[in-house]
Amino acid sequence: MILNKYVDEYINLWKSGKIKLNKERIMLIEYLQEHVLSRDDLYFDDEMIENCIRFGEKWYFPISSFQKFLVAFVFLFYKSNDRVFYRKHLWMLGRGGGKNGLISVVTHFLISPLHGIKEYNVSIVANSEEQAKTSFEETYNVIGRSGTLKAMFARTKEKITSKKTAAILKFRTSNGETKDGLRDGAVVFDEIHQFESNKDVRVHISGLGKKPNPREFYIGTDGYVRDGFLDNMKALAIKVLKGEARPNAIFPFICKLNDEEEVNNPDNWELANPMLSHPRSSYAQSLFDTIMEEFEALEDDPSNREEFMTKRMNLPVTDLERSVAKWEEILATKQPMPNLLNRECIGCLDFASIRDFAACGLVFKHEGKYPFITHSFARKEFVDKYYSYSKKHDAEMAGKRKFAPIREWEEQGLMTILHGETIDPHKIVDWFVEKSKYYNIKKIVGDNFRMEVLKPLFEAKGFEVEVIRNPRAIHSLLAPRVELGFANQLFIFDDNPLMRWYTNNVLVVIKKDGNKEYQKKEPIRRKTDGFQCFIYGLYRVDEISDANIEDSLDMLDALNF
Repeated sequence: MILNKYVDEYINLWKSGKIKLNKERIMLIEYLQEHVLSRDDLYFDDEMIENCIRFGEKWYFPISSFQKFLVAFVFLFYKSNDRVFYRKHLWMLGRGGGKNGLISVVTHFLISPLHGIKEYNVSIVANSEEQAKTSFEETYNVIGRSGTLKAMFARTKEKITSKKTAAILKFRTSNGETKDGLRDGAVVFDEIHQFESNKDVRVHISGLGKKPNPREFYIGTDGYVRDGFLDNMKALAIKVLKGEARPNAIFPFICKLNDEEEVNNPDNWELANPMLSHPRSSYAQSLFDTIMEEFEALEDDPSNREEFMTKRMNLPVTDLERSVAKWEEILATKQPMPNLLNRECIGCLDFASIRDFAACGLVFKHEGKYPFITHSFARKEFVDKYYSYSKKHDAEMAGKRKFAPIREWEEQGLMTILHGETIDPHKIVDWFVEKSKYYNIKKIVGDNFRMEVLKPLFEAKGFEVEVIRNPRAIHSLLAPRVELGFANQLFIFDDNPLMRWYTNNVLVVIKKDGNKEYQKKEPIRRKTDGFQCFIYGLYRVDEISDANIEDSLDMLDALNF
């Protein structure tokens, strides 16, 4: 059994009812008591913990109880070799919760003589330079206000150096080109919801391990990018909390509302932001007042609800008047594709522009569900321009947000990148011809925008073609089926992140007559081609059978007339 007074204090605050915790933090305490605090091969370095907290309170600000709790686990070690128990730390809480302030304290301390490891360099990484500099500039300014610290640390606008340990604190952008060969002791990833994948993360942590006790800190609030790096990290955190992963895979401190309804009681806001727990500091009270003003303003402008819930309450919600389905429902399409060999299907395609994207697909019926096999085509010039397809590390150009990991999807076989001036219609026809060897394509459905080119090509290959003259008119017709399909997990896309991306990009527009149309949340980069293709297939899916043709023939052969 191991003890630390700040850990005990925080747990007792909850047990005595003085603070409220969301379910993830309750799970954290239960997991710590069962898998970590019960061990006798670990120890808290109490002297280091005290030094870090005193350092922060002397030079920065009063350290709250939850921040002291977090600091304690930064300095938890194995007895046998004095190696850190937790290499990875995940801190997720609502905006204004003090995560950047605490990381400023911790990173400054780690390069200081009080930590004592020579050349224990620290990098702070974010998608934008402005965000990466947030904690760096706080430390820069703190040093500037103290003659004592000026004597201990050399500072420039690019780096801060400990004169005694030669350890350097720097900020970096995730899309920089000169990241290989770093020799950091610790790396901080700020606003992690903006990271599309772990490719850039891997580059930054590749240099860890050359110094004792490497650490990775992942901090931020939740965001709007789904199926990316943050969702994978949250999934790992839940596995740890449930005891399904090794105990020290990550230290997960996740603060959020448990459900949407809790937002209506301000007493619950501390679930997402522990800074709001009583007793509140003057900073915390000012923060609470600001959040209250924003909450009350939602009555007049409810369009800000998604932003408020995501950033203040750390609970992304879906406005179903704007999105086609909740993210959890979209994720539920990740069901194994059944054996569909020789089954009837409706072919479908969305080919709105010959210069960017096109999507092909096959919609089936299978045991009351609707499996969808799909493939996309895109022009290299377009994906280079808008998604930096050809750039090193698949990174976006400096200062731009990365919207889609195109190369990764291409490697998974979900799409084909074409080098011509336009998307060659023959490529699309050839895809259906190939699929017709395995499936019984009853007809191919598409809108009239490109069918004047494609229809004769399809008919020459023996396909029946149906042209939808007014594709938007079928949206309202199909809206109930689409909503029920997502809600009841009737759509099967297999493990297809491209299709989930397409679907999550759909904007539901309710017209004055109450009818719904499926449009794009953003006109150029947030593509919906695969979803529109699926809609065209659903339009005629009732024309096909839910039976396997070969099974039916075998049944007929077995009958004795």
